[in-house]
Amino acid sequence: MTSSNLSKIKPKLRTEGRVSGNFGKSKVKSGSSLKDIGVTKAKVVKITKQDDYIHRLYDALDKAEDPKLKNFLYQEIRKILIQRGQWEQ
Repeated sequence: MTSSNLSKIKPKLRTEGRVSGNFGKSKVKSGSSLKDIGVTKAKVVKITKQDDYIHRLYDALDKAEDPKLKNFLYQEIRKILIQRGQWEQ
């Protein structure tokens, strides 16, 4: 039987290099990038009224040919009508 020195090697304690629990990516500052959403320095902000929006959705639904787009438009119209209590199944 040959004697091996492999069992005598102790694993090195990691005391140098960067500490990262982020799979090798450098640590990043926490916080949401969406925290300033809705904040603007514009002097005039135009907000589309819901009635105008739903009319534009209906117009787009009439002209749309893509099934995914039609489904999106239908869901948006449905959501607004349910909010207003006007949705009939």
